[in-house]
Amino acid sequence: MNVNTLSRRTHRWSIGSYFFIAGITFASWASRIPDIKIKLELNDAELGGILFALPAGSMVSLPISGWLVAKLGSRTVMLIAAIIYPLLLLSLGAATSIFVLTTLLFFFGLLGNMMNISVNTQAVAVEDLYGKSIMASFHGIWSMAGFTGAAVGTLMISLGFNPLKHFLVIAAVMVLLAVIMKFGRMPKDAVIGNQPLFVKPDKILLKLGLISFCCMAAEGTMFDWSGIYFQKIVEAPPGLITLGYASFMGTMALGRFLGDGLVLRFGRKEILQGSGILIAIGLLIAVFFPTIVFATIGFLLVGFGVSSVVPIVYSQAGKSEKMSAGMALAAVSSIGFFGFFIGPPLIGFIAEAFGLQWSFGIIALLGFGTTILAGITKFKN
Repeated sequence: MNVNTLSRRTHRWSIGSYFFIAGITFASWASRIPDIKIKLELNDAELGGILFALPAGSMVSLPISGWLVAKLGSRTVMLIAAIIYPLLLLSLGAATSIFVLTTLLFFFGLLGNMMNISVNTQAVAVEDLYGKSIMASFHGIWSMAGFTGAAVGTLMISLGFNPLKHFLVIAAVMVLLAVIMKFGRMPKDAVIGNQPLFVKPDKILLKLGLISFCCMAAEGTMFDWSGIYFQKIVEAPPGLITLGYASFMGTMALGRFLGDGLVLRFGRKEILQGSGILIAIGLLIAVFFPTIVFATIGFLLVGFGVSSVVPIVYSQAGKSEKMSAGMALAAVSSIGFFGFFIGPPLIGFIAEAFGLQWSFGIIALLGFGTTILAGITKFKN
């Protein structure tokens, strides 16, 4: 399929659909974790150990995904992943033992990140067609799919659907969508040289990876600790414990749909510098004024702060002149993904020693690292 035979808008809608598949597939799994915990009679420690298999699979997948994209092309890898990834939900819903569920979650994380690298590589190619920043809108679709997946999960639970029946519906619709939209994929990527499995990032990619690390540490903290912060520090009533998380997710999604316009108006460097400032200020507001109103305002700012960072970083990484887009994205993602690993455990260790507010203050400083690093990084148009 030649790019010239399809309109830019067709390619954009097609690749956006694959972002939606990735987002709703993950959210569908997350929405049924409590039910699967009950089904397998897991305690909190067992569940925590099992859930670790998912990010472990994602980490293992990073170099493999970049290599496969470089060898086979992102359009091929993306289609394969978009079919297998939602189909794995069926196995997760049918799992009857801890060992089976752990193994399946490892592969679920692996396929999910394979989807992530390939679809973002395709998005970089679509962005080149437009000649302007549109990456944030793709990530906005992923966030919107996450909300949709959570809403559908709530509906399925209210209708009495068990996880397997729920996942069957999601898998069938998503596989059908993947097949229907495959005509709008971008052509096979151009490969720069013979790419090895592991590639050392150059200075520019290293800086981009560190920017992603700082942001994703804050993002991971919001995912894992925002509810606990509202419960223990803000002392919110039970019905408002999730308010901070919901506020963060809402502004993160909104910020991604607004992000491309802001980049065009102010520039990538300026948006990244502003993002780091928003992350730091938002967390510090929650630290120094731990009331429902101020903590919610703080988490709203953090959501806006993190919204545009990863899309901008991925867009820039995909323009690397020294390696293929897939390998560059994998290299940057490998550095940034450690933020998800290190951020939440770091919160726990610091909180245990000095208190939860202190730990959020440390993450605020780390978030401000986005501003500092953006100031010493060169960006391409």
